[in-house]
Amino acid sequence: MTIELEPPVASLDQDVSFHLIFHRSPLPMWVYDDATLKVLAVNDAAIAKYGWSAAEFLAMTIEQLRPPEDVPLLRAYCEKMRHESSPGLNQTCLWRHRIKSGAVIDVESTWLEVPFGKETGVLVITMDRSALKQAEERARDQAAMLDLASDAIIVHDLEHNVVFWNRGAQRLYGWTAEDAIGSTASGLLRADERQFNEAFYATLENGEWSGEMKEHHADGHEVFVNSRWTLVREGAYKPRSILVINTDVTETRQLERQFLRAQRLEAIGTLASGIAHDLNNILSPILMAVGMLRRDAKDPTVQRMLNIIETSAERGAGVVKQVLTFARGAEGERVLLQPKHLISELAKIMAQTFPRDIDIQTNFSPDLWMVSGDATQLHQVLLNLCVNARDAINSAPAPADGSEPRRVLTVFAENTDVDAPLAASNPGTEPGPHVVLRVSDTGTGMSPATMDKIFNPFFTTKEQGKGTGLGLATVIGIVKSHGGFLTVQSELKVGTTFHIFLPATKECAAAVPDLHLQPPARGNGERILVVDDEAPIREAVVNTLEAYGYECYSAEDGSDALALYFQRRDEIALILTDLAMGQMNGVRLVKSLRRLDAQVPVIISSGHLEKGNQEALHSLGVRVFLDKPYNADRLLRSVHDILQTVAANPAAGLPPPPRAP
Repeated sequence: MTIELEPPVASLDQDVSFHLIFHRSPLPMWVYDDATLKVLAVNDAAIAKYGWSAAEFLAMTIEQLRPPEDVPLLRAYCEKMRHESSPGLNQTCLWRHRIKSGAVIDVESTWLEVPFGKETGVLVITMDRSALKQAEERARDQAAMLDLASDAIIVHDLEHNVVFWNRGAQRLYGWTAEDAIGSTASGLLRADERQFNEAFYATLENGEWSGEMKEHHADGHEVFVNSRWTLVREGAYKPRSILVINTDVTETRQLERQFLRAQRLEAIGTLASGIAHDLNNILSPILMAVGMLRRDAKDPTVQRMLNIIETSAERGAGVVKQVLTFARGAEGERVLLQPKHLISELAKIMAQTFPRDIDIQTNFSPDLWMVSGDATQLHQVLLNLCVNARDAINSAPAPADGSEPRRVLTVFAENTDVDAPLAASNPGTEPGPHVVLRVSDTGTGMSPATMDKIFNPFFTTKEQGKGTGLGLATVIGIVKSHGGFLTVQSELKVGTTFHIFLPATKECAAAVPDLHLQPPARGNGERILVVDDEAPIREAVVNTLEAYGYECYSAEDGSDALALYFQRRDEIALILTDLAMGQMNGVRLVKSLRRLDAQVPVIISSGHLEKGNQEALHSLGVRVFLDKPYNADRLLRSVHDILQTVAANPAAGLPPPPRAP
C-alpha cells in the first residue's frame, strides 16, 4: 500500500488524512523509529490483532514483535533498508510475528519510509497470511504424500493438458513432471484415442469412469493400466479438471497371457497324446509291412520305393515324438548316436525349406565322437536354433553403405575336452570329453538385456503371433536333460552364436556295431500272445512273427487276453500287449497276470508311455518296451532277446512270486 504525501505537510503525525486512514484501516499498522526501532504509533486494527494495548505497543520495539530466533534476521534487514532503500520505497516481505498470547502468525508486511515529526519513521502495514501458508503447507504435504503413492496420479484439465504429475507417474511412464506438465495427456501417453475420448466423455457425464487402458512408456514399450477417472468440480457444479489414478497391470497382464498359453499348451499336450496314439497305430503296420515286403522284393525299383515308404513313415514317427516332447515333455530313447548324421539331415531340410539366398554352411570333424541321446530331441534343438538364426538373418537391416548383406548360417561340430573350471561354471556338468555343436548367424544380434531373458518361457522378440517364446526354453531343457550346457554370444548388427556342449564317448561310429546289417534271428515255434485293440496292428504283428518261425494267438483287449492265457498258460511263452486299450489296459492286464502267479515275460508297446505307467509296469517285472511305431526288425529283435534271456534264466527280470495271504 502506498501513501502519497502532498507538500507542504510537515509530518504524518500532523496530517488529518493520515490519522483517518491510519486509525480506521482494517489492516494492522504501526510506525516505528528507523533509528531505535521503537514503536511510535499503532492503529486499532493492530491492537485488536496482536492483543497488546496502545500503551504496551508504544513501550515496545519491533524486535519484541518477532520470535527471538527471528530477531537477527530483522536487524540485518533493517540495516539493509537504511543503506539501500530510497525514501518512499515500498518494501513487501513475508515475516513471522509474535502476538501477546505467545502464538506466532505468518504475515505479509509492507514497509514505507515516511517523515514522522522529527524522526524518520517507517510505516508498516501487515496482512495475516497464516491460513494461506497453512494451506500451502497442506498442499505440499499432500503432494509429497501423492509422490509416495505407488500408483500414477495425474490431473489434467478439460483441454487434456497435464497440470499435476506425481512420482508414481514418472516411474510408470518414464516422463518427469517437468516433461509432463503442460503436455497433452493423450499425446504424451500415446493412449488409444477412441478409448481416451470414451473415458473422458463418460467422466463428464457420470462424474467417474474406470477400466483398463493401453498406453506407452517414454521408451515406446506398451503399458497396461487399471485407470480410475474422477471429475473435479469448482464449487458445486462447474467441472474444472479430471483426477486420474492408474495402477500398472502390465506384469499381471503378461502373467495372464502366459497362464492362457500354458492352458493352451496343456490342451495341446492332451490333444497331442491322443493324436500320437492314433498316428502311431497308423504308422506301426506300415513299418512292419515294409519289412515283410522287403524280404520278398527282388526288383531294385521296388526296394527303393519300400525304402521311401519306410523313411517317410519313420520321419512321421519322429514328428509325433517331437510334438510329444514339446507339449508334454516326453522322454525319448537314449542311444549312442553320431552328431554328424543329425547335421547332415538338418542341412538337407534347410536346403529345401530356407530362403535360397541364405548361405548354409556345415562343417564337422571327420573323427567326431559319439554322444548318448535322443536323436529326435537333439534334432529339435538344432532345428530350433537354425530357425531362429534364419529369422534373425531375415530381420537384419541392409548395410548403410549399400553393399550386399552377409546372409550366412553356419552349423559346426567338433570334439573338445571340458576342463574343471569350465565345468564348475556350468552346474551339473562333469569335466571330460564333449562334442560341441555351434550354430552361428549374421543376423540382427541381441543386446545384453535381451540375452538375459531369451531362455525365459514365453519371452520372444518376434512379432505377436510369430513366436511362442518356448523355442529356446525347450532347447535349454533338452540340453540339460542330456547332461550338457549351452553358451551364447551375440552382438547387435553382427550376429549370434550358440554353443551346445554334450557329453561324449571317445568312440567313432565304426566302433558301434550296426545290428540292422544282421538279419533278425528266427523263432523255434514259440507261442506268442499278441494283444492290441487295433486290428491292422494285430494282423501285421502276427504275420511278421509267423513269417519268422513263431506261432501266435491274438486278442483285441486285456480281458480276452486274460481268458485266453488262463486256458493256454502252459503253451504261451511271451505276451506282447498294447498299453492303451478300452476294456482292460496293459497295466491292469499285467497286474491280473501276476495275481495268477504267472512268470510269463511281457513286452509292452505304446505310442506314449507316461512315467507313472512305466514305473508301475517296471515294479511288475516288465523290462522291455516297444515304442510305437516300430518296424519288423525291432519287433523281432525284442522278442528274440527276451526269450533268450528267459531261457538262460527263467526268473530274470521278473518280480518275486506274491506272498501267500
